[in-house]
Amino acid sequence: MRRSKYERPALLIANPARPRLTTSAMIASIAGADQPTRPAPFGHALSALVERDDRIVGLSADLAKYTDLHVFRAAHPDRFYQMGMAEQLLMMSAAGMAREGLQPWVTTYAVFASRRAYDFICLAIAEEMLDVKIVCALPGLTTGYGPSHQATEDIAIFRGMPNLTIVDPCDASEIEQAVPAIAAHPGPVYMRLLRGNVPLVLEEYGYRFELGRAKLLRDGKDTLIVSSGLMTMRALEAAEELHKDGVDAGVLHVPTIKPLDEATILAECAKHGRLVVAAENHTVIGGLGEAVAATLMRSNVRPAAFRQIGLPDAFLEAGALPTLHDMHGISTAKVAARIKGWLDG
Repeated sequence: MRRSKYERPALLIANPARPRLTTSAMIASIAGADQPTRPAPFGHALSALVERDDRIVGLSADLAKYTDLHVFRAAHPDRFYQMGMAEQLLMMSAAGMAREGLQPWVTTYAVFASRRAYDFICLAIAEEMLDVKIVCALPGLTTGYGPSHQATEDIAIFRGMPNLTIVDPCDASEIEQAVPAIAAHPGPVYMRLLRGNVPLVLEEYGYRFELGRAKLLRDGKDTLIVSSGLMTMRALEAAEELHKDGVDAGVLHVPTIKPLDEATILAECAKHGRLVVAAENHTVIGGLGEAVAATLMRSNVRPAAFRQIGLPDAFLEAGALPTLHDMHGISTAKVAARIKGWLDG
């Protein structure tokens, strides 16, 4: 993989019990070894959408290959714009195109959009309610390249921005469904992107994406996991593990973080008098967990207990993703173990 000027050499977490890890483990797919996947679902979905919507253009900050926009570029080279390593220019160009009646789909890494280009998104795009779609790879802990690439706080940064819709899809099928739904939504949208070979998880639940709606994937009388993004996959896997121990766990998937589907969250969290656990691939500060907690508090809905599973309020280490996920408690095994401990405690 060609290294951009933003990337630095990888630091590996030493562990004598493990074989030496290569950098490929730091950018590995989040899919399990035998899990079905679909390649570049965002790139293919956007390419297909152009056939029905000639307003669409794609913009990249020299990262088309790593945001799956290279698929769109190959299919529609006349609609692709390479803006170079300049995220502020990227956002301002998108704003200008939107003013001229186009619908720009802007791709970069989540850290670059949230940290480097925030003011440009806020004042040039969100304040003007422009129809710009911002789709960003490497959200949360989906890369092992350390704090320069790990957007562990992107939702917290963007939740306070007026007019901005925030979407955190779980799997390949949801990304494919979200793209046309986002295109049909007037105004700016920020979507966290799982890229490359993305797992297929939700099809067996008969799930259909609806912008602004949370969906109950499975019910359970002992605990309810309220989750988004890749943590919905982990929540479903953890629910299966907990079932083996006699724990009945439900999973409520919340793909739209803003606006939050408060009605569904309140209705599900009020059922059964059970433990509610918010699980997210994001710092526990300012993301889904705190949004759910505030919703419950404002409406005086009191589950048996409320807990959070998420990333710590810290700059995280560089290393292999499986190691980091286990270390910070978002692997399937750690999610199941923590919930079991809370129920037993």
